[in-house]
Amino acid sequence: MATLTPTAEPRAVTRERDVSWLADVAIFAPLVLSFAGVLFWLAHALQHFERAIEIDLSIRALPGYTLLSFVRVMLSYALSLLYTVIYGTIAAKNPRAEKVMIPILDVLQGIPVLGFLPGLVLAFIAIFPTSNLGLELACILMIFTAMPWNMAYSYYSSLRTMPPELDAVARIHRLSWWQRFARLELPLSMTGLVWNSMMSIAGGWFFLMIEEKFTLHDQKYVLPGIGAYIQTAYDAGNWWAVGWALVTMTLVVVLTDQILWKPVVAWAQRFKLEEDGQAAATSWFDRLLARSMTVRWLQRLRAPGPLDPVVAALPVRALPDTAARDERNRKIIQAVSIASWVLVALIGAWGAWLLFGLVWQVPGKQWGEILISLLLTALRHFSAVIVGALLMIPPGVMIGLSPRVARKAQPIVQVIASFPAPMFFPIVTLGILRFLGRPHFEWACVLLTLFGTQWYILFNVIAGASAIPQDLQEAVRAYRTAGLARWKTLLLPGIIPYLVTGLFTAAGGAWNGAIVSEYQTVEGGQTIMARGLGRMMAESTDKGDYPTLAASVLALIVTIVLLNRFMWTPLHRRADERYSLG
Repeated sequence: MATLTPTAEPRAVTRERDVSWLADVAIFAPLVLSFAGVLFWLAHALQHFERAIEIDLSIRALPGYTLLSFVRVMLSYALSLLYTVIYGTIAAKNPRAEKVMIPILDVLQGIPVLGFLPGLVLAFIAIFPTSNLGLELACILMIFTAMPWNMAYSYYSSLRTMPPELDAVARIHRLSWWQRFARLELPLSMTGLVWNSMMSIAGGWFFLMIEEKFTLHDQKYVLPGIGAYIQTAYDAGNWWAVGWALVTMTLVVVLTDQILWKPVVAWAQRFKLEEDGQAAATSWFDRLLARSMTVRWLQRLRAPGPLDPVVAALPVRALPDTAARDERNRKIIQAVSIASWVLVALIGAWGAWLLFGLVWQVPGKQWGEILISLLLTALRHFSAVIVGALLMIPPGVMIGLSPRVARKAQPIVQVIASFPAPMFFPIVTLGILRFLGRPHFEWACVLLTLFGTQWYILFNVIAGASAIPQDLQEAVRAYRTAGLARWKTLLLPGIIPYLVTGLFTAAGGAWNGAIVSEYQTVEGGQTIMARGLGRMMAESTDKGDYPTLAASVLALIVTIVLLNRFMWTPLHRRADERYSLG
């Protein structure tokens, strides 16, 4: 049986003259820069509180702003990763908790950042009234609200689909909770976790312009960052600043893909359950490590001893007190779980009481306007999902079926998908107003919403097409089935389970995209609005109308719950039962 440890691939022999200290510089420079960025962010966070910092639109200020935004996004990602492991583990291992936690995960995925903004900002400013730390922590948590949901669902699914024989081996050898996590659960979920992490980072950048510069109860709040820089440049009509900011953001996305995601994706592919005979994937980072003087020194320091193979071959034996230790750990975990659920229930009851108090203040006429706005936003939401599916299915299938096309197209698609689309929204809005006119902006919002949906569909279709067995493709070619018949008999049935997953995750992104698209600030600070729930939520946030904001969020939550219960859950079940290759 294959193990879940990284495949032992022999590293290419590196000659002494190929070893270079420049490789060490290239490896350690990003680490040093990251550490300096955290110190830079911390120095700003501990400064005296300023509600609205003046944004400098000169190009020399842009690197510092970009570094601050990058640190906020990565701190949010670290928090999302911790949340993913805890939430996914509890949901996968506790059947009672699973029935509640997974529907909650689906709901949280669709709530836009505007639903969390007032509470987080007011709470943290009250906790840290004298420094910028409160506003900074609120911003990090607002970025967090766009990140962890798909990561947690991926981790939960990996644990739920763990092969029974691996679970049996872990039980036989009485692995501790840490050994089980580090040697089994985390490697098993690594591939899905890495790909979903890329989408989560993109989701973190998505709302940056709102999170770093916003109005709450007629008070302006501004944090120094590239999101606030771009929004300020749009407000001032400074297109040179907008251009430099977009170029900088493109460089950040490309460098993050090359320095972080490309090596991590290659590394994650080494954790495999099956032995397919293919060489493990490598990246430029592997070649860089091979030339590093520090790495070679560590390899010599930890050279294997003559008895290492003998020790590794010895059977693992349980300690005499393992059973007592496991029982003690089980009782501790059960006590912590009960205490956590009691705490969650108390917080939930308190939050529901506050929400009820706010919603009770909304008059009946306002409820009618909320429902009409919700209907208009829902129409744009579903239109964007349908258009996204029609546009992304053909190229997704083409990329997934051809390894040659995938090698060329997939890296480009990954970089484009990681770019925060709302940074282009004001430009696209100006183009819509110039060529179509203001009356058409209502439905042109579908185009803006599409930017937040199509990549979820594309990546899942690529995964589905690449998973179609080669023997089925050969059979179709042998029978000379082509054109529409090929799509009907092979391609569509093969990708449907993945397509349903893509449509479901795209629907969550479409709610966020629709909310953002309906309230745009363009050149000169001009506000362009489309009637819908997003406009209502943005106006309520600006004015401090918390009852209307709470009612809008509640209406959206109820809609998402009903859609999940009566549309997405049956679709998932139907796709798995009828079209699964298993």
